[in-house]
Amino acid sequence: MILPRRALLAATLALPALRPAAAQSGYPDRPITLVVPFLAGGSTDIAARILAERMAPKLGPQARIVVENRAGAGGSVGADWVKHRPADGTTLLLASASALGSNPAALPQQTPYDPLEDFTQIAIVGGGPIVLVVPAASPFRTAQELLEAVKASPGRYTWATSGAGGIGHLTGEYLKIRAGGLPSDRGGPEARSVNRPAEPLRAEHVPYRGGSAVMEALAKGEVDYSLEVLASTAPHIRDGLSRGLAVSSLQRHPLFPDIPTLDEIGLKGFEVTTWNMLCGPRGLPPEVTAALSKAALAALAETTVTERMAQAGVDPARPATPAETRAFLAAEVAKFKAIVQEAGVKLGR
Repeated sequence: MILPRRALLAATLALPALRPAAAQSGYPDRPITLVVPFLAGGSTDIAARILAERMAPKLGPQARIVVENRAGAGGSVGADWVKHRPADGTTLLLASASALGSNPAALPQQTPYDPLEDFTQIAIVGGGPIVLVVPAASPFRTAQELLEAVKASPGRYTWATSGAGGIGHLTGEYLKIRAGGLPSDRGGPEARSVNRPAEPLRAEHVPYRGGSAVMEALAKGEVDYSLEVLASTAPHIRDGLSRGLAVSSLQRHPLFPDIPTLDEIGLKGFEVTTWNMLCGPRGLPPEVTAALSKAALAALAETTVTERMAQAGVDPARPATPAETRAFLAAEVAKFKAIVQEAGVKLGR
């Protein structure tokens, strides 16, 4: 998902000038509200404020983008509110993987919108890995050690996420499925038999209300491990309150190059990442969608923007057109639905 900064700059230089397109449509003629479906201070909120600041000038000298927080239900409250706004480009959504991906997959009865059909997809803003993390006092020094222990003692261990049905929850369920097929380093050749059917690991899921609550519980030793977004885990790992064992991306993250990927430890092809996506209500006029897409890509190509977002735990995404953004979302929704089905997750049904 992540490309070098030079690729972002090159893509931006290839874009036509923004002012004529916006000027021809008369857009924007009013302030734009960018809705963040979470509380202020999180990675999505920080990314939204950085994006709003740098996108506005690229839409016109008088353009103004105001960030508004509408939190609740893992991002679903804010997303549903944007769904019902007029499709005139004055209300936008900075969605998350939970709001438009995992929530609709795991909580269909509690998610009052279709992530694909009820929104106009504009641009992918950025993303990052989920981190498998344990308390600093944990005896487990590697992901293999933790997963072997969970496999050896079904139901004994507890794991925390920032909410049932969220991306951390579904990543953890996917991990339990995949890790059930990992050969053990103990028990001899019989433990490695390919004829033995793999069973998902069993551990008790403990949902909390937000990433900060998860990390606090982890630091206190209330749970054995967690799967949480990089933005929440990074400060605790740096301060020595928690220990990162693996990341869910296919490449190691530059902030923590010593933490291996789940792919490296034997879960080949394991990749689940969180992301932020700029959207509007269904039916945005094509010229408005085009102007917003170009402005977003131009802002995201600025070095200061990528650096500030990286500090908040949001890595820049490769430039994507609205059509490519929609295709990406469709693939992510399908991935989460497959995890829900395979893991037998049943929430709010």
